[in-house]
Amino acid sequence: MTQKYDAIIIGAGVIGAPIAYELSKMGYKTLNVDKNADAGEGSTAGSCAIVRAHYSTEDGVAFAYEGFKYWLDWENYLGNVKDEKGLAKFMNTGSILIKSQGHDWRKVKKHYDSVGVEYEEWDNETILKHVPVMDLHEFWPVRRPEDPAFWEEPTQMLEGALYCPEGGYVNDPALSVHNIMRAAETKGAVFRFNAEVVKIRTAEGKVLGITLADGTEIDAPVVVNAAGPHSYKVNQMAPGVWEGCNIKTKALRHEVMYCPSPEGYDYLNDGYHQSDGDVGCYIRPETGNLILIGSEDPECDPKENPDPDEFYAGRGGHGRDNQLTEEQWKAQCYRLARRIPELKVPNQPKGVCDLYDISDDWIPVYDKSDLGGFYMAVGTSGNQYKNAPVVGAMMAELIDACEKGLDHDNQPFQYKMKYLGRTLNVGFFSRKREVNQDSSFSVNG
Repeated sequence: MTQKYDAIIIGAGVIGAPIAYELSKMGYKTLNVDKNADAGEGSTAGSCAIVRAHYSTEDGVAFAYEGFKYWLDWENYLGNVKDEKGLAKFMNTGSILIKSQGHDWRKVKKHYDSVGVEYEEWDNETILKHVPVMDLHEFWPVRRPEDPAFWEEPTQMLEGALYCPEGGYVNDPALSVHNIMRAAETKGAVFRFNAEVVKIRTAEGKVLGITLADGTEIDAPVVVNAAGPHSYKVNQMAPGVWEGCNIKTKALRHEVMYCPSPEGYDYLNDGYHQSDGDVGCYIRPETGNLILIGSEDPECDPKENPDPDEFYAGRGGHGRDNQLTEEQWKAQCYRLARRIPELKVPNQPKGVCDLYDISDDWIPVYDKSDLGGFYMAVGTSGNQYKNAPVVGAMMAELIDACEKGLDHDNQPFQYKMKYLGRTLNVGFFSRKREVNQDSSFSVNG
C-alpha cells in the first residue's frame, strides 16, 4: 500500500528536523526520510555547531541573532520534551571577531548596530586580558606553510576585536537534532531511517511523492529537500527544479582540526569562540581541553567538490576523500600557532573531515521551486547550524502560505521573527536571486 502524508522532508539533520517539528505543530502529518541510522548523523554530526552573530549581510546578522535566542531557551523550544539521550547544551562562551583585513568587520559592526546585537569593542590590551596566550601581530595575507613568506616576521599590530557576549557553541550537534526529533514526535511527526530516496514522482507540474530504493512509494502534496550535501542530487531528481534555480548548490570537502590547548591555559573553561580572518581560522573549545580549528576558506586553500555518495561510502575505509590530509592539518594548525605561539602541534592529525552543502554565494536557498509542492532548504554552506530553529519556523510558515495560494516569487513571504519582532523578506533566500556580492563567499556567510 502507498503511504500518505501531508509533507515529506528529505533529510533528518539540523535543518530537516526543525521543519518537521514546526509543520507538525501546525497540524501537518509529516515524514522525514534519511539515509542514515538516526537523526543528525549525516553532515550535522560533523558540524562545529558554532553560534555567532557576525555575517556579511544585515539579514544574515538578524537571522543569526534570532537563532541565538532559541539556543538560550532550548528546553522551552523543545516543549520540555524528554530525550532518553539527554539534552544538548549551549555553551555561552562569548564570541570574539578579530578586526582584520580578512573580515569586513566595519560592515559587521554597522549590521550589529542596525539589528541591536549586544557587543563590545576591545582594544588589544583588553583582548590579552581575556586571552593571554595570543600574539596580536598582523599576519595578513593568509598563506600556507609551504609558502616561504608564511614565516616572515610581522611588523604591524591588529586593531582589536568586536566581542559578543551572546555567542558560543552547542556541545553535541547530533544530540541537538535528536532532541528536536523527539519534540517533533510528540506532535505526531514520523521519522524513517536507513531509507534512500531514488525518485521524486510528479504529475502535471506538481509533486506526488517519493520512491525509496526498496521500491516503497510514499505520497504527499509537499516534499521538502533538506538533504544537506546531497541536496543538489535531490534537486536533479525533481523535474524542472535544478533548471529553475539561478543559485546552484554542491558539496564541498572540509577539514576541522583538534589541537591541545597550551600548557597552563584552561581553554575549555576560559576560552571563547573566535573568528580570526587574519590567519584564516576560527576556533572554539572542545572536550579534553582541545582547541577546535576550522578554516575560513582563504583563497590559497584547495576547494574540492566530491560526490557525496562516494564520500560517505568511503567512511571507515582508506579513501582520501574522508581522511584528514597532512597538508591541511599543517596549514590550519600552523596558522593558529602564529596567533598562539605556545601552541604545541602534535605529529598525528586529529579532527573531522566532512562535507558542506554550499551555494554559489554561500547564502542558503530557503524557497519554493518551479515544481508545485516542492520546497528547498539547501545551500547551508557550513554556517546555518546556529539558525536551524529559525529556519524550521520560517520554512513551515512559507510552505503553509504557498500551499494556501501565496505567489511567493512575485510577492515574497514576510517572516516575522519570534524574538526580535523583526520582519524578514524571505525573498532574500530566493533560488531566483542573483549572486549576493555582499557575501564573504566563505563559511562566514
